[in-house]
Amino acid sequence: MALQEEMEQSGVWLFRWRSYLPLLMLGVTLLAMRDYTFPGNNSYWHYGYELFCLSISYFGLGIRILTIGHTPRRTSGRNTRKQVAETLNTTGLYSITRNPLYLGNFFMGLGVVLFVHVWWLTLIYTLAFWLYYERIILAEEAFLQRQFGKAYQDWAQHTPPFIPNLRHYQAPDLTFSPRNVLRREYNGFFMVILVFFLLELTGDLILLHSIKGNTEWFILLLGSFVIWCTLRTLKKHTTILNVAGR
Repeated sequence: MALQEEMEQSGVWLFRWRSYLPLLMLGVTLLAMRDYTFPGNNSYWHYGYELFCLSISYFGLGIRILTIGHTPRRTSGRNTRKQVAETLNTTGLYSITRNPLYLGNFFMGLGVVLFVHVWWLTLIYTLAFWLYYERIILAEEAFLQRQFGKAYQDWAQHTPPFIPNLRHYQAPDLTFSPRNVLRREYNGFFMVILVFFLLELTGDLILLHSIKGNTEWFILLLGSFVIWCTLRTLKKHTTILNVAGR
């Protein structure tokens, strides 16, 4: 089997399980916290650094939101069984990078690993992310090449695969749809808060030898859980979040 074909097949497999395999990185992150300390050994700096890391993760979610808010139905989805693309997205964030959703995923995960402030964990995350998504992107692009032919070639020729080129930006074809975002990104919103909450409790357990946490984090987690439950219920049992063509 040719190397190109082998990498494409591994990319198809990784694509199918892409929602679950990154959990392995969370395990590595928790292991890296064995020697966890407050940044600068100062608990006050710790809160500021937490907000910094959280803002990076939500910056990544913001990239996903701007992408999803302008995309049509059956594109840029969370499908796992097979590749799906009824149209080729080439405007909006897709005009400056071919993979804006994966760019958003990178920053969402980067905020988490930076929380531990261990340099080698950030390095491992970056390398693992590159190797992991490189194969997924290869499989996706092979599918898009077969699906759209020359239209895909023309777009890919001047659009970078990952690092954005802002000079090529073109306004989205579709208007921004908040309901489409709420329907499709509520899991990511809640998972960011949940992961940071778990890291906060782990840090307390290591440094204080007790699960202390703080009121702000409990309120934030509870509020985000209520939002998650509400949006999930609306998605599963109503049509409120449905948008024609999205």
